[in-house]
Amino acid sequence: MKLGLTLSSEEHGPRPLVDLAVLAEEQGFDFVSISDHYHPWIGAQGHSPFVWSVLGGIATATEDIEVGVGVTCPILRIHPAILAQAVATTGLLMDGRLTWGVGTGENLNEHVLGDPWPAYEVRAAMLEESVDLIRRLWAEESVTHRGEYFTVEDARILDRPAKQVPIMISAFGDDSAELAARIGDGLWLSSLNPDTIKAFEQAGGTGPIFSQLTLCWGSDRDEAIELAHRQWPNTGLPGQLNQELRTMLDFEQAVDLVTPELISGKVPCGPDPEPVLEKIVEAREAGVDHLYFHQIGDDQEGFVTFWDAKIRNAL
Repeated sequence: MKLGLTLSSEEHGPRPLVDLAVLAEEQGFDFVSISDHYHPWIGAQGHSPFVWSVLGGIATATEDIEVGVGVTCPILRIHPAILAQAVATTGLLMDGRLTWGVGTGENLNEHVLGDPWPAYEVRAAMLEESVDLIRRLWAEESVTHRGEYFTVEDARILDRPAKQVPIMISAFGDDSAELAARIGDGLWLSSLNPDTIKAFEQAGGTGPIFSQLTLCWGSDRDEAIELAHRQWPNTGLPGQLNQELRTMLDFEQAVDLVTPELISGKVPCGPDPEPVLEKIVEAREAGVDHLYFHQIGDDQEGFVTFWDAKIRNAL
């Protein structure tokens, strides 16, 4: 299993994200994962820089660590032809270290241009057409495409990696798992979901399986719970609310229902390594081979020290 560190674009500005990638490389993490959002979930998180600029900085500041983007929605806010160019350029800068996660998106980020928010079935069809178009742009000399959702005329990407960047498909549930198995180079999960992994594999899916483990390390458990509840309460929202709610205000109203007790039951908090180790074992047994740690809050250095002393050595 490869272990990574989350670069939370919702909680850190562009320069700290680059610095955190450097720290992850220095401390021996296998990879980092960075989110691609226009907004944070709630105002308390406080950030949301443009990921493709940050990735250029990471490419320059690091040498060996692998980088995953988890995940981009290539169907509404940014046209897939533009993203195909962005990923190709970033892939060249990363020199084979880049993996790209894509999904059907969240209304929170994709409504900003005023486009309607389609039903999941429509977004899934858009994603399938988008991924096919992007791969064509990476492989063919010139592409003209007039599809159901996207049009491209005489588009050429001249700077592209010799080997295409792997595309992981984000999934939650059976339908999206089947789509991931059919069109993806692997599976991307925002949190562990063994049923989705099983559905992906039963549908013939192969390739890496990425999953995130959200936690809040701190020397005092009660303070860590308070921080996790204040800064990342959205992890306690059920079902598809994270995809459907439209604004930060909507999320701030919804998370009023999330209690500290609920967060402490879902998110390992405090200085004890055992809950974290149990989650790692659970993920490994479910089939995850790329697990990335999302440390809530600013004390990333404290978490990295904890990881080195209590987690890596135990593993």
